[in-house]
Amino acid sequence: MPINSKQRKALKTRAHHLKPVIRIGQHGVSEGVIAETHIALNTHELIKVQIQQGERDDRHTAIETLCQQTQAELIHSIGKVFIIYRQRKEQTKK
Repeated sequence: MPINSKQRKALKTRAHHLKPVIRIGQHGVSEGVIAETHIALNTHELIKVQIQQGERDDRHTAIETLCQQTQAELIHSIGKVFIIYRQRKEQTKK
């Protein structure tokens, strides 16, 4: 379900005080980074990701790859920090 501008603004407000949970280094988006991002999104829904790669295009490519692999949506980006969101799946009780 796509996020509208009102929801995006509310998510940006919620994320303002957050610190980056995931840091992507010079090796880019690896299987370990994807696994840790899945865990963080399942726990928090809304996280900040910091990317250390130098070029703007490389950073945007990396975050697009991460969002595709984790089924998350990019909410906002400033410099090397990106906010991503994935709604938590409902937990069924047995």
